[in-house]
Amino acid sequence: MSANNVNITSAECAWANFELKILGRTVKGLRGFEFKKAVEKEHIFGAGDQPLDIQSGNKTPSGNIKVLGFEADAMNRIAAAAGYGDITEVPHELIVIVCSFRKRLTDPISTYVATGVAFTENGVTLDQNAKHREITLPFLAMNISF
Repeated sequence: MSANNVNITSAECAWANFELKILGRTVKGLRGFEFKKAVEKEHIFGAGDQPLDIQSGNKTPSGNIKVLGFEADAMNRIAAAAGYGDITEVPHELIVIVCSFRKRLTDPISTYVATGVAFTENGVTLDQNAKHREITLPFLAMNISF
């Protein structure tokens, strides 16, 4: 039911020209991200068995960022320094995620912005023989602009 999904692939942008900022910190250990805006929609029926229209309802912006472990640790330290237990306890009014990228240095910059971000999970996953920690942090947002 997603109205807009953003999945960046190497054919569309160069990770070398990518920047993500959270809590005023530029995230260098970014491994991936997803921004999406879902809209509830349902058919409206009347006489007969065919829909008369489609009605729209609530919008639910959400997504996730995938970062290396040291970035998740840094975000949690920033949250703790501000008096919060971890990134999930930082009020959504304080978190904005800005993603800027371009394929080549000569291309114009594209920017996606998630405002009013509340991270919903925090944790650690590590597999045997792993060379790095990769942590996915899902979030809800008040708004996402593409």
